Parts: sequence; structure tokens; C-alpha cells
Amino acid sequence: MSCTSAHALDTLAAELRRRGHEAQLIAPEGREPWLAVRNPQIPMLAETVLAHNDWFWWPWRDRIGPTDEVPTALTGSSGCWLPHQVMAHE
Repeated sequence: MSCTSAHALDTLAAELRRRGHEAQLIAPEGREPWLAVRNPQIPMLAETVLAHNDWFWWPWRDRIGPTDEVPTALTGSSGCWLPHQVMAHE
């Protein structure tokens, strides 16, 4: 497991939890960690987030935002990261 990736995802998870969302770091032995994120008000709004090379990523290999700028990652450069998905009631 990449400690840097796990730390970045844990930091993102803490901010998401602070905003009222569920975020669980999944770190299977021998694999890269990922973050399972869910909006508890709308359970079907759930996503997986990865961290690699100083960026948060969607599983389909689109960049979300830099790992050292969690607020930027939460809105994304296009302004549509989680607001339209997991953060629908933010």
C-alpha cells in the first residue's frame, strides 16, 4: 500500500465526513487503497476515489484534483466533482 496515497485519501475522507458524508478508506493488502464515498441522504449517490501521483482520480482515469489541495479537489477544476454526485445536498 502506498502510504502517501492512503494519507491523501484519509485527508479527503476527513473533510467529506466533516461535510456530513460517509467516506471509508479501503486498503487491501497488496493493492492500492481507494476511498468509498457515499451521501447518506441519497444512498445511491456513491463513488470510488483513488489517489496516485499527487492527484485524486476517478476509477475511469479522469483527474479530480491535486491531493495537496483538498478544497480544490472537492470542487474540481470544472466545479463538478462531487457536487453533482455524492455531494448533491451540499
